[in-house]
Amino acid sequence: MIKKVIFAFAILALALATAGTVPATGSYKITLTQPTVVNGTELKAGDYRLTLGAEKITIQNGKTPLEVPAKIELSEQKIETTSIRFNTATGKAVLTEIRLGGSKTIIVFNP
Repeated sequence: MIKKVIFAFAILALALATAGTVPATGSYKITLTQPTVVNGTELKAGDYRLTLGAEKITIQNGKTPLEVPAKIELSEQKIETTSIRFNTATGKAVLTEIRLGGSKTIIVFNP
């Protein structure tokens, strides 16, 4: 009996220790306010659904999904509002980062 209780506490401690290190997964909605280039593909302004995976993001508007390699990071503090960062050095808005409001999730896109 004692061994079962100790084993249960060990599993619980391990789960709590790794809880903050696993990036979020799931589905989120974002709005692009301008035409945006993502991984060489130009997306029109509009509403999109993001589905987070381990090493890729699926961006979808309608029936056509776009799978993009990306890195998911966690910020130290909860992000208040969703923000989208662009690089405009090439004359086009190239998506570089999305910070998802209401979470600690930061999606970093490869240049």
